[in-house]
Amino acid sequence: MVKYYSSKKYGHERGLSAAFRQWKADSHCKYIHGYSLEFEFKFGSNELDERNWVVDFGGLKQLEKWLRNHFDHKTLVASDDPALSKFKSLDEEGIIQMVIVESTGAEMFAKMAMEFSTSLIQENYGDRCWVESVTVREHGANSATCSI
Repeated sequence: MVKYYSSKKYGHERGLSAAFRQWKADSHCKYIHGYSLEFEFKFGSNELDERNWVVDFGGLKQLEKWLRNHFDHKTLVASDDPALSKFKSLDEEGIIQMVIVESTGAEMFAKMAMEFSTSLIQENYGDRCWVESVTVREHGANSATCSI
């Protein structure tokens, strides 16, 4: 059976600049730090649409909007971070734009993006195509992938 794949990348140059910390880490990752994150979505299908596409890249505006709402100049804080109340105060004072997440790190950001994009693709395309994987890159040396 033939399978088709296409991918959409929201590169580092897009400015999805997010700050976070991994409070459970024993390393310097326990401190607030940030990256201009890159997200790459790989879509799969067993059949192409009438234009011979897996997905219409122009129809992914909701995906970019979701990425901006969650990662563009945001401070992501784990819901179990012991300093959550301090981050909430900073958010209330307008010092940060906080997004509370299940956990922080490229793996969890890839999982979040996988869940949202899967829902979006199913809503727009039904069972004809799917999200094969999402890769999040902090920079050239560090990345994490979530796949089905």
